Parts: sequence; structure tokens; C-alpha cells
Amino acid sequence: MRIGVIDTDRCKPNDCRIASQKPLCIRFCPVVRSGGEAIIFEEEEMDHPRIIENVCTGCGICVKKCPYDAIHISNIAEELKTDFTHRYGVGGFVLFRMPVVKPGKIIGLIGPNGIGKSTVIKILAGELKPNLGRPGDDPEWDEIIRYYRGSELQNYFTSLSQGQIKLAAKPQYITKLPEVVKGIAKSLLDKVDERGCMKNLIESLSMEKFLDRELTVLSGGELQRIAIAAVVGREADIYFFDEPSSFLDIRERLEVAKVLHELADLGKTVVIVEHDLAICDYLSDFVHVLYGKPGAYGIVSHIHGVREGINRYLDGFLPDENIRFRPEPIVFHLNPIASDGWESMEVVAQFPKIEKTLDNFKLEFEGGKIYKGEVIGIVGENGLGKTTLIRILGGELEPDPGIELPALDLKIAIKPQYLKPNYDGTVENYLSEVAGKSYHTSLYKTEVLIPFNLKSIEDRYIKELSGGELQKVEIARTLSTPAELYLFDEPSAYIDSQSRLTITKAIKRNIQNKHATAFIVEHDILCVDFLSDRLIVFTGEAGRKGIAYPPIGLKDGMNLFLKNVDITFRRDPRTGRPRINKYGSELDRKQKAAGDYYYISKKTEN
Repeated sequence: MRIGVIDTDRCKPNDCRIASQKPLCIRFCPVVRSGGEAIIFEEEEMDHPRIIENVCTGCGICVKKCPYDAIHISNIAEELKTDFTHRYGVGGFVLFRMPVVKPGKIIGLIGPNGIGKSTVIKILAGELKPNLGRPGDDPEWDEIIRYYRGSELQNYFTSLSQGQIKLAAKPQYITKLPEVVKGIAKSLLDKVDERGCMKNLIESLSMEKFLDRELTVLSGGELQRIAIAAVVGREADIYFFDEPSSFLDIRERLEVAKVLHELADLGKTVVIVEHDLAICDYLSDFVHVLYGKPGAYGIVSHIHGVREGINRYLDGFLPDENIRFRPEPIVFHLNPIASDGWESMEVVAQFPKIEKTLDNFKLEFEGGKIYKGEVIGIVGENGLGKTTLIRILGGELEPDPGIELPALDLKIAIKPQYLKPNYDGTVENYLSEVAGKSYHTSLYKTEVLIPFNLKSIEDRYIKELSGGELQKVEIARTLSTPAELYLFDEPSAYIDSQSRLTITKAIKRNIQNKHATAFIVEHDILCVDFLSDRLIVFTGEAGRKGIAYPPIGLKDGMNLFLKNVDITFRRDPRTGRPRINKYGSELDRKQKAAGDYYYISKKTEN
């Protein structure tokens, strides 16, 4: 079966025609040239060309000739003809299959952005009625229910169509919450406390300190907890959470996991879209992998147990469907980089002790040496001053009087935590301004544009980009800036799990090739493990005092950090990925007793 999709946002038929001729895709199509109609374009009736999928031969010439990368031609299994779920217009994105919804279980959805996860949530939440792949010929509920006859979705859609299911959903972009809801946080939570559990939620999610503040002044992490509490407080049968861990530190993520597990224990169904694979693993009972071609089509895999499902996602191969959706697996190193040997490397700068006082908060950074070619991860709970340190190193904030920073003599590039695009041009203009002539070289294409998947959005305007696309562009712009010290604050926010690992690998490779140094604030433990050579660990009291230790080796740093938050990790024996131990489990107690919070030593194994 062939899927032909033309991205109507990118397609510009009037700009790719010469002397009133047909658009390039039609002019070069072999079927059209031989008298067939594989691509049609009736100017008076259509705004864009349309691919006739049962006539198209799948040669791919139109894909290569399109100057705007607007055409996607894909050959997929014939068996999926009976699995159409929804299509966005003729020649639009197609979703195949749906996840299984199980009462009292947490179902995780994992996959890249643009693959259909949000569409799945909208259909399950009743916001979008599935058209079974027939846009313009929307079926009635009776036909939809017959289509899913014999599956668990038959009863679900029957109840949904009759209004017998109560639903509650948390949106993805919680930073827009203050634009929708006004007032103080406590007023919002009181209004939605249908289950009478808000007092316990406030305590469980540690929200006491900011309940009396206006929503407009809350941080991303505080807004995230408010949004989660607002959804959990409602009386519903099924709860949907789109990226519930964004902007939260590891302790807060586990607090959220506990709250969602309590929902499942009450017999509620919970569906989550989560890009932090360690948290998705810890949260979910089952997972569905979504694969396909972003922007063209998405396929929901069969249901898998959480461990095996995530491992197969990392492998890029689903043996039960005989599908390989990634050319090579993602592999984690079982042994951390040694913490010694840095003395033989070239020192970039040596920091003295840095102090900064902001109202009632004080930050103390013990200082230390940084070396060429290394990536230093910055980990710790929210409210301890990680962003403050980044701003001081970047020259945006002055340290307390009497302290001189050697790093200020370095060329510095910084990617801030919160992105506020204020640029009227395209992605290509935005990046080429800092990259200069190197933007058009094959090296830049290999090291930046391809890993960040930016070739397809080069002609898009910055202000039109989604959160994930904007994040990738800002990371690419930072790396494109000639510098000796690179500072990244939460580069994984809004980026899907596969892209996170690809981008962290690209960041590390760029830093090493430039012989520069990078500081990266990150809450995703898998990303920290994937890219860090050494760590700066923050401790203290949130909102009052933060203490940052000198950079130490990855193993010692992770053990120190996880000991402070009282969490242990084990390694999956097949993929090497970090997995969170259940609190109080036998392995959790055993690792804590041995002092191995992250890397299990032989003494723990014995």
C-alpha cells in the first residue's frame, strides 16, 4: 500500500512553476508524462496538487524535485489497509491503529514528534472523531464501533459515543496556562477539586510555597505541578497526561509518578505521552511504540510490557510485526567514563569560589577547573540555582562583589531555559547569521542540520515553529556560534526521546570537534548519562540556598546526586539503559547499603 502526502503548509505551487507551466512535481512525474494522472492539480478547484495513491508508482522523483520538501511517498504493509484510524484531509497525515485502553493501568505512548501521539490522545479524549481514513466522508458512531468489533476499543468507543465516560486531560504546553486561566494558583485548584483530594495533592507535589502566587509569575516546573494537580483533582474515568515531566527535576518527576500510580490503583485508566524514557519506564504498566514517517503517517504498535516495549523502541525493531523503523539501535555504555586523567588535558579556565545573593536566596559554587573538549552536566533539584549559575557564567548576572570570573574572558554562547522567539525571518536566515559561510558546507550539514532534522524546516519562519522545533533551532544556533564555552539550559524540553539522544550525541561531538567546553543543565537522567564527562552536583534548600560542588567524575557525581534525592538506578542487562528502582525494593535497599546509587559495583552484585 502506498501513502502519498503533500504538506500543504510547505507546498507553494505558484512559486515552483516556470512560464505558466505545471508545478515541478507534475512536470517530472513519469506517470503524468506518459498520459496518466498520478498527480493532479485543478487550479480553479484546488489550492495544492494531490497524489492519486493507487496510480502512483512510488518512484520518488517528485519527492526529489520538490524544492520545498513538501512531498512524502511511503510504501507500507498491505495488512494496514484494515487498520485505518484517521486521515487529516485528502493527501494528509494518516494514523493507523489505536492503543489498547486498560482499566486500572497506566499506558505509555512513545515515539518521535509528528508521529500521531497527540492525534491518539484527541481521539481517545473525544475531541476528534476517527474518520477511518475517509476524509470528507465521516462515518457515524455505529460504523466506527463495527469497525473495531472484537477488540477492546469496541466497548470504549461505544461508551464514548454514549457519553458514559468522563475524561480529563493535561495539555502539552503548560507555559501557556496563564494565558487561559487568570488568578492565583489556589483559586484554580479549589475550583477543580471534584474528588476532594486537593489537600493531599498539594502535599504530595510540594506546592505549599507557591499556592498564593499569581499563575503569571510561576516557573515552568510550578505550572506543571499545578496543571497535573488540576487534572488529577477532577472526577474522571480516564486521565490523559501529555509530557507530565517537562520542567520537573527527578524528585518532582517521581512525586508525579506516585500520584499517577495512586490514580491507577483506584481503577482509573491513565494514558501518558512521555519523552523521558526512565520516567516512562517507571510510570507505565504497558507501552505502545508509535513509528512511521513524521508528518506523513504514524502506526501504533501492538501493546508491550513496559521493559520489553522500551527496549524494542531503542532497538528500532519490532519482531512481532517484523518492522525495523530505525537503521541502528541506541546503545548505552555500561561502564562510566573514568573520573581521573583530566590533569593531562588542557585547562580552559579555573573558577574561584562564586557567590550570588538574590533577595532571600544565596548560591555558592565551589569553583574548579574545566578542560577542553569536555561536557559538564549540571544536576540537582529545582530552586537550587542551576539557571542562576548558567546566567553568571554567561555574563547575564554579576556575582557578588569582589569575585572575578576567568570565564568572562572566553567567547561564550548560551541557550536559555525559556525560549522567546523574536525574529521575523526563516530558520535558514536565523542560523546563517551566526554560522556565516560555513552554513552551506557539507560539514555543517552533517554535524548540525541532519542530526537536528532542520533541513525540512529551513524555509519556515521562526515564529511559526512548534516548541520542539524551536528548541532544536536554538540548540543549533548556539552550536553555530563561534565560542570556547557553551552553556545549555534544559536542551531536551519539548523534544521527543529519540531526538533527545540523537541531539545529545551531536552536542557532544560538536564540543569535542571544536575543542571547546560545555555546561549543560539537564533533568533527563538518560541524557545526562549519554553526554556528560563530569558533573556539577547541586544540593541545599530549594528557594533559600544552593551549593554547587566542583566538577567530579560521572560515576561519583551520579552517586552523590542520587544519594541526595534518595533514588537508585539499575541497568537493563540487554540495552544498558538506566532504570529507576522501586523505592524500598530489595535492589533499592541493597544498592543504598553498598553506596551504589547509579552504577552497580561487584560488591553489590555479590
